[in-house]
Amino acid sequence: MAEAEKINDLAEFGSNPSSLSSQGSQMPYETDDRENHYHGVILIVVSAIVFSTVGIFVKGVEAGAWEIIFWRGLFSAIFTVLWTMKRGTFRKNFYGIGIGGWMAAIIGASGSAAFISALKITTIANVALIYAAAPLIAALIAWGWVGERVTLKMLFACLFAMAGVGIIVWGSVGGVSLTGDLLALWMTLSMALFMVIYRRFPKTPTAGPMVLSSILLLPFAMFLDDPFSIPVHELAILAIFGLVFAVASVTLTEGAKRVPAGQAALLSALDTPLAPILAWLFFAEFPTLATWIGGTLIVVAVFSTLWNRTHRG
Repeated sequence: MAEAEKINDLAEFGSNPSSLSSQGSQMPYETDDRENHYHGVILIVVSAIVFSTVGIFVKGVEAGAWEIIFWRGLFSAIFTVLWTMKRGTFRKNFYGIGIGGWMAAIIGASGSAAFISALKITTIANVALIYAAAPLIAALIAWGWVGERVTLKMLFACLFAMAGVGIIVWGSVGGVSLTGDLLALWMTLSMALFMVIYRRFPKTPTAGPMVLSSILLLPFAMFLDDPFSIPVHELAILAIFGLVFAVASVTLTEGAKRVPAGQAALLSALDTPLAPILAWLFFAEFPTLATWIGGTLIVVAVFSTLWNRTHRG
């Protein structure tokens, strides 16, 4: 819980630009902007690391996809509400979420359901690799909807990441469930759009839409499966899963407000090389040479954007 407190402190610090200037009234605007971007990068990287463990939770229990969706969503919603109450931000997050909040909730619910279902049907590596397509999709959506400029360097970074995905898929994918891959692709589209929504509506609260997205899935889960039939020990695992997912979702959405959509998606793609490694450690799914090479390309693409952003101006 201490680590979650640190993450939440960082999220609140980054979401209030005046807290930066209050430490020194002579601090230039450029420094404020740089610090805000830096905090956004940290939040998204933390989110990517935490999200890389999702496959372990999903494949580590015998419960079905909709049973997992139900309990993950319920516990995540409870933890998030308690967090906002502790922080005194309940009203801010749950009153007047606006069109951006409703859009984020619906898209987030759709992507979350597809994500967990895909992990049950296909491999962890495949889900992670397909998700790596999010940078290019997010950058293009942001260009067409928000008007964010896609620089040549960003485009090359996206293509570099996609090349890494291509190498991994070419070297390791075979006989994979088409349904699982299509669900993973829908999750990728949803997450890319989710990030751009927060760029288009930057004042949209984080916690409210996240809780709403979880609640929206509960009736579907009860209709499609029997979430109350799972054993107690798996229920405890899913409670931890809910907490982990809540922390990852909060850090992702807070970070996405401070970083351009294409770069945010690239940073979040760090879980692509991490997830197959964890799958190997926990389920003996040893990454192939192509996975190592492709994963390296993705990491290089991510950090190249950071290097370019840090040394601009």
